[in-house]
Amino acid sequence: MDAKLQDLTDKVLQGEEINRQEAEWLTQIDIEELAQGADRIRQERQQDEFDMCSVISIKGGRCSEDCKFCSQASCSKATVKSYPLRGTEEILKDAKKRSAQGIRHYCLVASGHHLSEREVDALCETVRVIRKDTALRPCVSGGLMNKDQFMRLKEAGVVRIHNNLETSRTHFAKVCGSHTYDDKIATLKAAKEAGLSLCSGGLFGIGESMADRLDLAFTLREIAPDTVPINLLDPVEGTPMGHNKVLTEEEVRRIIGVFKYILPNQMIRLAAGRDYLEDTGLRCFRSGCNAAITGDLLTVMGTSVEGDLDAVRALGYRL
Repeated sequence: MDAKLQDLTDKVLQGEEINRQEAEWLTQIDIEELAQGADRIRQERQQDEFDMCSVISIKGGRCSEDCKFCSQASCSKATVKSYPLRGTEEILKDAKKRSAQGIRHYCLVASGHHLSEREVDALCETVRVIRKDTALRPCVSGGLMNKDQFMRLKEAGVVRIHNNLETSRTHFAKVCGSHTYDDKIATLKAAKEAGLSLCSGGLFGIGESMADRLDLAFTLREIAPDTVPINLLDPVEGTPMGHNKVLTEEEVRRIIGVFKYILPNQMIRLAAGRDYLEDTGLRCFRSGCNAAITGDLLTVMGTSVEGDLDAVRALGYRL
């Protein structure tokens, strides 16, 4: 390993934080050496732990928000299915299946700016049943919600709230105009104040620069989520970003590696867009990443749960 990289790796493992200049240097070094260093940090901090999460769309359809990457956004011309909040029985059927497969984190995702009070009440009842009848640890992605709603969800049995920052503060304004970066940060702070674990990361391939990626990573370091999803844009026809170029595997591994140096205590989670990678991300799991979303996703294709479980166990991980 390069001597400077060795020094940076040791610095992180000794509990010190790398600075912006050091992070910029990491974006330029040999990808295999970066991956080796990031994986060493992963091994030291999380050993052989691997966190597998599955998601279910509990409410779908055209959204009031204008996020330019999303097929459900108000600015999208893509065809999407619309349905109100799913009932407990329908969600529980899927939850039992995932629980039986060995999945532990289960994210209930709703489209829209936020859930209504009535929807929060209904979701709380569903979560109580999931906690009673499965071994799952429910997570909720319900948009820009408030502390009172988060406290009610926590009381019902939710353990984690998901809300991606998506990109840097500067670039976010080019991606979405119907809510702000501060709206997202306020939501994450409210969830943390309610005593919930946080899941927040980014979406890559949306026209951001490497500087934007670093800005996001350093902002996330301030917020300190427990897990950081790395989502890759799926360019959906009919969206303003429908013709964006898909990221290469090397670009994805570099994002993961650099993020691990900046966020050594967080589980870096390979999420949407994995199906564009030749090996669905297996090399990423030796580049500092030790968590994933598995199975069908929200509006795009996912991966096989059984295949993922077999693959990560073969790599020596423990779920």
